Amino acid sequence: MEIKVNFLDKLRLEAKFDDFTVIADQPIRYKGDGSAPGPFDYFLASSALCAAYFVKLYCDTRNIPTENIRLSQNNIVDPENRYQQTFKIQVELPADISDKDRQGILRSIDRCTVKKVVQQGPEFVIEEVENLDADAQALLTVKPGGDTATYIPGKDLPLEQTIANMSALLAGLGIKIEIASWRNIVPNVWSLHIRDAHSPMCFTNGKGATKESALASALGEYIERLSANHFYAGAYWGEDIANAPFVHYPNERWFKPRRKDALPEEILDEYTLSIYDPEDELRASHLIDTNSGNVARGICSLPFVRQSDGATVYFPSNLVENLYASNGMSAGNTLAEAQVQCLSEIFERAVKREIIEGELALPDVPQEVLAKYPGILAGIQALEEQGFPVLVKDASLGGQYPVMCVTLMNPRTGGVFASFGAHPSFEVALERSLTELLQGRSFEGLNDLPPPTFASAAVTEPYNFVEHFIDSSGVVSWRFFSAKSDYDFVEWDFTSEGENANAEEAAALLGLLADAGKEVYIAEYNELGAVACRILVPGYSEVYPVEDLVWDNTNKSLLFREDILNLHRLDDAQLEALLDRLENNELDEYSDIATLIGIEFDENTEWGQLTVLELRLLINLALKRFEDAHDLVGAFLQYNDNTVERRLFYQALNVVLEVELDDDLEIDDYVANFRRMFGNARMDAALGAIDGSVRFHGLTPVGMGLEGLDRHQRLLDSYRKLHKARAAFANR
Repeated sequence: MEIKVNFLDKLRLEAKFDDFTVIADQPIRYKGDGSAPGPFDYFLASSALCAAYFVKLYCDTRNIPTENIRLSQNNIVDPENRYQQTFKIQVELPADISDKDRQGILRSIDRCTVKKVVQQGPEFVIEEVENLDADAQALLTVKPGGDTATYIPGKDLPLEQTIANMSALLAGLGIKIEIASWRNIVPNVWSLHIRDAHSPMCFTNGKGATKESALASALGEYIERLSANHFYAGAYWGEDIANAPFVHYPNERWFKPRRKDALPEEILDEYTLSIYDPEDELRASHLIDTNSGNVARGICSLPFVRQSDGATVYFPSNLVENLYASNGMSAGNTLAEAQVQCLSEIFERAVKREIIEGELALPDVPQEVLAKYPGILAGIQALEEQGFPVLVKDASLGGQYPVMCVTLMNPRTGGVFASFGAHPSFEVALERSLTELLQGRSFEGLNDLPPPTFASAAVTEPYNFVEHFIDSSGVVSWRFFSAKSDYDFVEWDFTSEGENANAEEAAALLGLLADAGKEVYIAEYNELGAVACRILVPGYSEVYPVEDLVWDNTNKSLLFREDILNLHRLDDAQLEALLDRLENNELDEYSDIATLIGIEFDENTEWGQLTVLELRLLINLALKRFEDAHDLVGAFLQYNDNTVERRLFYQALNVVLEVELDDDLEIDDYVANFRRMFGNARMDAALGAIDGSVRFHGLTPVGMGLEGLDRHQRLLDSYRKLHKARAAFANR
């Protein structure tokens, strides 16, 4: 994590990281003002807070109340050496906690991350640099060196060279990558989380059997998502980019709608239209680009090559974003390597969907076959030793597809996690299933798995697959665990040998899709200096239902974005029109405004936590519709999870509204005690909301220029780097 420090007045310092700011000072005896804790005080508090976090985690997963648990830490300084200190952490537990849980809580404290880092002894490197932002790869701790060249199946270059090439490419774009975390909780299963130090919303996770393979995986995923603009999906890119010579890619084309909002003839083809518009409901306005919101310009469309005949077909950027998420995108050392990865992921997810929605039972992989892969077997055995039964399944559906499955059961919570992996190699697919299972997870993270069910409707519901795609939190059928499998085990192999192995494997995977009657469309990206591609298989590789194009399109943001960003400038008629749209577009009342309009607000602010319900509430207040506002305050207080401060403001507003709406009550009779209960600042805001002197309490004015939206501007900074590189590529 990158922490930037600013020098303030006197001895005060400001540390900024992610969306947080921490102020430090020194005690008066050390010439400070004592206005904030000192740096060392924060250090001491961090270990106590970390210990308490692990206690809370342990108790929450076992439904143990923490109200009567007390924890404290004292640091005992050695009189002979003040840098030699003992941190004594003490915990007081209620009498009704069992001996087993008492020991479990103590063991949980021992797992404190701060404690482990201190005990390990962090290494400090102190150096001068010409430019802090230019040292783009300082935190990539796994670096190529010497004559080491580690090859793994499926890669056309050694891992060391792959890491070096990808790191250099990101550095050349001006993107400073930091490694936020590593995990290795069982043998031969590594994962890490990397992100842009300046724009931490841009992040990826990598996985592999070694540190190097996990890092290469994370960097590859990062570059694929840059190449496909996935980090910026749904976000508003601002007026400058919306009116630039190109918005997404230099080879994009914009097509005007035909009469009566009909689709332009230049987009899609007969095959795709039969899939995307089976009921003839799709209109041109459904396909306006969400990122630019440039309605006047038409439909932004991206070229893909149809594999059956080499023809170029233009897909609306809106359609790709709405239906495919990150499915079918990859970067590689070569185009063939990237295509194999892309196609493997497409098969993995499509077969996973077929298995889950079909409630199929898969055959076990025989123990003698697993014994051929001792590294994978060691990881599985380590999970079993931790009390997690593991089922290793052949998901090839009788040898048809290169897919494997590793399923973990958690007897402590009754939850299960079915992890799938795909690759032409049986071993690589199996390894990917296992590493995907534990990617970014601790043992505690395995306590959040959903239980299986016999309720078929819950399994086959379309958004269950979406949950499986996003974070594997979807539901699995109990029928999946039947001892009577729907297919026989096949020890399959789709690999090729020799220098052209990846090209031959890609051709073979494309052949499987052709045999199934599927058209395949491929876009290649090389404007950033990377080798990347995106593959669409209409009717097969979608993540979201096709009907979302009509009924739940991300460009519904265009109905709201400008007015919400200009909220403080709207007159009553404009507010009424906005309120009408909020109430009549089938929005989830508890969905957040940030997602609705594509703006990265700081999630710790009122804007970042603002929901559709609360915005409706505030508009009703501004319009003096107090009965409607009062109803919405009740819903907010009953169902909305918000900050203590925000809840107290609405509690104050609630009682003020009750007085206002009761003809027998006078506010002057109650205001003194209201102020004693809620404080002057909250009461001034609540009373001001009634008399009109305070509008949209807590929401700072913004605008279409995105002024003051630091988090969103950092996201745009990241995208501008890509836009600049693509423009330079197009003009060379």
